[in-house]
Amino acid sequence: MSKEKIILGIDPGTTIMGFGLIKVVGKTMHFLQLNELDLKKYDDHYLKLKLIFERTIELIDTHHPDEIAIEAPFFGKNVQSMLKLGRAQGVAMAAGLSREVPITEYSPKKIKMAITGNGNASKEQVAKMLQSLLSLKTLPKNLDATDGLAAAVCHFYNEGKIEVGKSYSGWDAFVKQNEDRVKK
Repeated sequence: MSKEKIILGIDPGTTIMGFGLIKVVGKTMHFLQLNELDLKKYDDHYLKLKLIFERTIELIDTHHPDEIAIEAPFFGKNVQSMLKLGRAQGVAMAAGLSREVPITEYSPKKIKMAITGNGNASKEQVAKMLQSLLSLKTLPKNLDATDGLAAAVCHFYNEGKIEVGKSYSGWDAFVKQNEDRVKK
């Protein structure tokens, strides 16, 4: 009997949060859903964070993922953008941790490499490869949703490999692995 599991992939953002779900049966992945949470119409950054948290909880409670794969913030020149992106990722992670769903972070390069074989691939190249891999009929207008799906597929491809990214099974594990960042 082959084991089944559901992986939720999240591309956090304060303008658009993309997400995708795959079901893994044995060694085969099946597409379940991809979508996005559009936050452009909201001006209040804290409201956006609340909505990201609530949508992530809703996804977890609806689909019961066994694992979450999340894209780690990339290092850019704009410190304010990095801070906002880190907060978006943090509240999505907090939602998963509050439901005790194991989380693994992947860098954007690692995700692109897993999907296309090229760590510098464009969003369009990643989306087209996912379309081919999962037999998607159409692609969304915004590619944040496919970026979320790509995180889930990357996690599937990296299962069982050592040192895939940072993984957290709950708050205790998160605190223990980040003791150097936590003020005592």
